[in-house]
This record gives sequence, C-alpha cells and structure tokens, in this order.
Amino acid sequence: MKGADLLVKALEAEGVEMIFGIPGEENLDVLEALKHSSIRLIVTRHEQAAGFMAATYGRLTGKPGVCLSTLGPGATNLVTAAAYAQLGAMPMVMLTGQKPIKTSKQGLFQIIDVVDMMGPITKSAAQIMSAYNIPARVREAFRLAESERPGATHLELPEDVAREETQALVIENSYDRRPIAESKAIQKAIDLIIDSKFPLILIGAGANRKQVGRMLDQFIEKTKIPFFTTQMGKGVVDERSPYFLGTAALSDNDFLHSVIKQTDLIINIGHDVIEKPPFFMEPDSFNVIHINFLTAQIDPVYFPQVDVTGDIGNTIFQLLQKIDMDNPDIQWQFGGFKEARQQLLKSFSEGAECNDFPMEAPRLVSDLRQLMPEDGIVALDNGMYKIWFSRNYLAYRHNTLLLDNALATMGAGLPSAIAAKLVYPDKKVVAVCGDGGFMMNSQELATAVQLKIDLVVLVLNDEAFGMIQWKQQQMGFESYGLELNNPNFIKYAESYGAMGHQLQTTEQFIPLVEQCFETPGVHLIEVPVSYQNCKI
Repeated sequence: MKGADLLVKALEAEGVEMIFGIPGEENLDVLEALKHSSIRLIVTRHEQAAGFMAATYGRLTGKPGVCLSTLGPGATNLVTAAAYAQLGAMPMVMLTGQKPIKTSKQGLFQIIDVVDMMGPITKSAAQIMSAYNIPARVREAFRLAESERPGATHLELPEDVAREETQALVIENSYDRRPIAESKAIQKAIDLIIDSKFPLILIGAGANRKQVGRMLDQFIEKTKIPFFTTQMGKGVVDERSPYFLGTAALSDNDFLHSVIKQTDLIINIGHDVIEKPPFFMEPDSFNVIHINFLTAQIDPVYFPQVDVTGDIGNTIFQLLQKIDMDNPDIQWQFGGFKEARQQLLKSFSEGAECNDFPMEAPRLVSDLRQLMPEDGIVALDNGMYKIWFSRNYLAYRHNTLLLDNALATMGAGLPSAIAAKLVYPDKKVVAVCGDGGFMMNSQELATAVQLKIDLVVLVLNDEAFGMIQWKQQQMGFESYGLELNNPNFIKYAESYGAMGHQLQTTEQFIPLVEQCFETPGVHLIEVPVSYQNCKI
C-alpha cells in the first residue's frame, strides 16, 4: 500500500476518531486515505484553532488529539497550539506535510525546517523519511504524547514518502502500566501526615487525570483534611465539598494565602511547575510532601521534604489503605480552616447579586454557575474574567472548567468549546471569551455552524484588552494602546449563520442563556462587561 494509506491505518490502530486541520496539496494522498477510513476529518478555518481543538480533545479524553496541516505557513500556524498542548500537558500529535525530499523541482518555495522549529516546544519532532518507518514513527509519537508528563509530538510526512509503496505492517499498542511509588516513600509520607497538626491538601493540574479524582474523593472523605487547588486542578474533587478552601495563586492578599501560613504540612498532589506557584516555601516553614508522576523540580521556593514518585491514583490508594484514623498520634486541628471556609463562602456572595450594567464579573460567574448542569462544560479564553472564574466558579467534576493557566494564550476559548462539544455532544457547552481573545479565532464560528453543533458563545465586551488595561492602570500609567474598535458582534455572528443576541440588562442574562440552550444551533451573546469595580 502507499505510505499515506499505511499512515491512516496506523492512526486507526491508535484509536484516532477525528483529525482537526486544513490539508494542503502535500497532504492530498493522506486526505484520500482519510476519505476511506473510519476517522472523521474536521476542517477548520485556521490551523491554530485546529491545534487548540486537538489539544482539548487530548485533555478531555486522555488520548492524543490529532491535527493536520500542510508545510510552511500551515505548519508555522501550529506553533502556538503546540506550546499550548506542551505546557498544558495535553496529549497531541501534529501531522504536517512537506515537499518531496528525494527529488524536488521547486527549490525552497515554502520550505522551512519545520522539525527543528517544533523540536523545542514538543516532546519529539521527526521527519518520516521512508514509508517503511511510518508504523514505528506513529506508535512512538503517540506513546510519547500520552505518557507522563503528556504533551505535543510532531511528525512530518513528505509527499513522495506518502506515495511510496510499502509492505510494512502497523505496530499494535503494547500493554503499559505506570510505575507505582516505593513503599518506603509511602511510609515516610504517612509518618509526616500523622505527625502534623495542621495538614492541608493541594490539588494541581497533574491530578487532573483518570482515576485520581475517585481516589482523592475517598481519601478526603476518610481523613477530613481540607484541600485547595491550583487553577488547573479545579474540579478533580467536587468543590461543593465542605473541605474545599478555594483556589490559590490569585492574589497575595487572598484569605487562602493567610490559611497556608497556618499549616505545618502541605500534601502537594499533582502540582505542575508550569502553573504559577500556589505557595512559597521558606527555610523552617511548613513541610511538603510531593506526590506526582515525576520527581520534584527543586528551586529556591520549592524543596519538598518527601518525594513520592509514581502513579498518583495508586499513591493515594496506598495512603488511603494505610492511614489508620484510630491512631492516637493523629491530633489534627482544623478550627482555623473552618473559619477560612466561611470566608470563602462569603466571598462568593460579594457582587453575585449586583445589578449594575455593564455586567460585572462576580455576577456573571454566579449566574452562569446557576445555569450550568453538573456535567456542563465552560471553556474559557484568557482575560480578566478568568481570575473570577478561578475564584468563584465551583467546578463539580474534573474538566468541566477548561481553564488554561500554563501558556494562557488568547484565542483558545472558542476552538476548545467546539472540541468539547464534539467529544460530548449531549453536554451543554459554553465558550466564554473576551472581545480581544474572541476575535483571534472568531472565524471558527463558521466551523461550528458547518458542524451543526449546539453551542453558546459569550463574548464579554469591554472594548479593550481588559486585563492589560487594568494592569496599566494599576501601574499608574495613562490608558494607551489597548482600546478596541469592535465589529457589530450580532451581525458578525449572523453572517456565519449563527444566531446573535445582545444583552440589554444584567437581569436578562439567565433567561437569555436559557433560551439559547433550548434553541438548537450556534448562539453568540454579546455581554457588555466592566471590571472597574472588581477588586482582585
């Protein structure tokens, strides 16, 4: 068979369900093979959006998402998405085309070294130089993308290799289990937990994996140890829990940071150093147990006393089995943490009923939380509003608040929401974008309409790059260079075949979103917002 046919069979063997992207003439053999395969091709309007969709597919399923582009400008458009997946630990495989490598008559037209370009921002990048090597290259790209810590990989398929005849066979997946933590490390962690007086649990992005949440639920229910999360650890454990204390790394003055100062032990589960530090260690301060798939990366503010390396879910299971709650040495004191919990609940109510218009962030978050079902998915772009969702939006299940605190790129919200709807067509999905971030990939409204999905897109319009403008003001600078001259978002949505709605009053928000949920199709709601009175 041709190399392109073998590539597609290898993708099918990996369980690939859909590929996102924009083919070019260098991919036409692959396109023909896809036409006769079980894989669904999702054609986007920009390669960057295709990459965001593939990364989000990987985040939601745990299996590598796949995106496709041609050479040159198509491949360069995937760079931001590659960094998004790599920093966010989202498994993704990128496939790019290339001119023939054995004989080419076009000189250097559109040719750049894509493999070298992708190398620094992926787990691996390689050119396939022989059709015989396709099965091994595909298997390794998927293995690396999915293994801890997950991320992006890249394969380049030149068009002459795609047409090359081969008798090579697909390499099937091998049985694989993650290593588990060593028993002495587990016992050392248990000793520290039992000896502590004010233990706290931190849940980070690395815990946002299969099975970990279930084990953590049981562990927290058994021990009653309070927990807090990083932004990308939200939802691993249901945040309606009476032991939830909030989300860290928002502000030095947050009450949660004062709580951290009271602890003598943080059980740090799955924290990824890509995120902003949720706490700073100092000599002679609290102890830290590092529980993760990989060993701790030591720096001046992070030097854990115990490193428990191995499958996180299994580590929590071992702790759950071995901690005896009848042990008389356990003298935990949670009084101060209960007070912090009351402060957390009180903070949620501040501004939640504010009727001011343009709408303010606390009211928006509160209203949307009321509207979303337990398994509904909110896909955030990046902007000022993300801080308020991090703080005030209680996530009931993991990956129901798709928040990026790694690359934190603008333009990912709408593509991520589209991918979420494709993975979970029966769930309610809402994209929340600022006006600046929305316009960076707004053309994907056409993709959503073409796919005939039901989707609600909130465009929070403050007519500026709001977060940077707010920071500019905080630094005492006069406003400059950050105002936006936006299109008419309603007509813009309608031009793509979507339905456009203009929010007129704050009180109208809930009934308008409910109306959009009940009406099939793609809906854009322009929500005028103000951050002037929001204290961070």
